[in-house]
Amino acid sequence: MDKELENIKHVINGDYIVIPIETGYIKPNENLDSIILPAKELMKEKDYLVIAETPISVSQGRLVDESKYNPSLTAKFLTVVWSKYLWGYVLGPLLKIKKRTIKNLRKLPKQTEAHKEVVLQLYGLKHALKPASEAGIDLSNAPGTCVSLLPENPEKVAKDIKKEIGKDICVMIIDTDATYMKNGKYFTALPIAIDGIDADNGIFGYVKGQLSQNMGSTPLGCSEKIDVETALKIANIAEDYQKSLSTEMKTIHSVKAVLGFEIDKVTIEDLDSITHTPAMIIRKR
Repeated sequence: MDKELENIKHVINGDYIVIPIETGYIKPNENLDSIILPAKELMKEKDYLVIAETPISVSQGRLVDESKYNPSLTAKFLTVVWSKYLWGYVLGPLLKIKKRTIKNLRKLPKQTEAHKEVVLQLYGLKHALKPASEAGIDLSNAPGTCVSLLPENPEKVAKDIKKEIGKDICVMIIDTDATYMKNGKYFTALPIAIDGIDADNGIFGYVKGQLSQNMGSTPLGCSEKIDVETALKIANIAEDYQKSLSTEMKTIHSVKAVLGFEIDKVTIEDLDSITHTPAMIIRKR
């Protein structure tokens, strides 16, 4: 196996080999050939192909221009009073959420008001009450004032990709937003997740999650019936690799560090100027 991987970029993570699939920026309404073709060539039977949710969403054209939304009084309240001050200075420290999240909440930019309005209109108050990463909407990997929503029917997408690759593999689409566990039951604040993870809990899942065990990234859809423990394990191996990348843009604040621009100034050309790793092959050693 080591001989086979001599000329292929890879890392070892415990009992697994991670083979990244590197691409340019997958553009709106563009096909996923830049992921599927190398996967088809490199994958072996029983491998996992783990794909981040944003390139799937963007390829589906699921972009929303937040500049076209006028913030309501509710959106303004949720941004300034609820998220910035109540969560940034009271509830966040009390529930011991990540220090990075607290820091980011305390410096929420004014355009977050339009973002809250998008969440309110598309997903409702239950998700808008979540102080950050509401409904899995991604602000950091979309051009200008656009954001990407979660993929439409990720399970079907995963099955379609598997069919195109034509091998006995497992395709999984994941989101970095957390799955939690309490009393042996799995749940997430996200609107969707694989069977076995209770989804669409919004703020209720988020608050309960702070008092539960964080299990890492959330599998949104899978080409196979898979137990939650295995799905989470594979998802987190992929996420570990993503975190090691210098081009990771997990938050709006990391966009400027990577690209050198404020988030609302970023173009598709800027996004295409760096190497993206939208997918990884995970192989048992």
